[in-house]
Amino acid sequence: MKLNEISDNPGATKNRQRIGRGIGSGMGKTGGRGGKGQTARSGVAIKGFEGGQMPLHRRLPKRGFSNIFRKNFVEVGLDRIEAAIEAGRLDAGAVINADALKAAGIIKRAKDGVRLLGGAPLKRKLNIDVAGASGPAIAAVEKAGGSVKVAKAAEATEAVS
Repeated sequence: MKLNEISDNPGATKNRQRIGRGIGSGMGKTGGRGGKGQTARSGVAIKGFEGGQMPLHRRLPKRGFSNIFRKNFVEVGLDRIEAAIEAGRLDAGAVINADALKAAGIIKRAKDGVRLLGGAPLKRKLNIDVAGASGPAIAAVEKAGGSVKVAKAAEATEAVS
């Protein structure tokens, strides 16, 4: 194959339509812009305009707000921690925190912290240090004989009071 022999597949390219070149071309006179008026001219931007009627996006009520103080936690289930321990990526004897979860490949980054979720019974005793935890997750870890240290709980209660 030579550089001068390279070409597109048949039908891959289309010739440009030359507008405004006579009635016989099918795109003469108005050049595909219809009749006269505002939209036949250049520089028109009336996407939400409804002829003077209040546009739909302004008729509808505003709802909700964005909380600038919201924490964005990474959610990790007990089943994923259990699977990582069985695969040998996580040490059950050491304290399991955000750094250990990141090193094991369970999470990509900690964001504002890790929130522990339940859903699966544990087979072994674990010591977990996280930013947040659900009630069933804490109950499952404590039932297996382990402990959950929730780091952000003290800060959250201070902010509320």
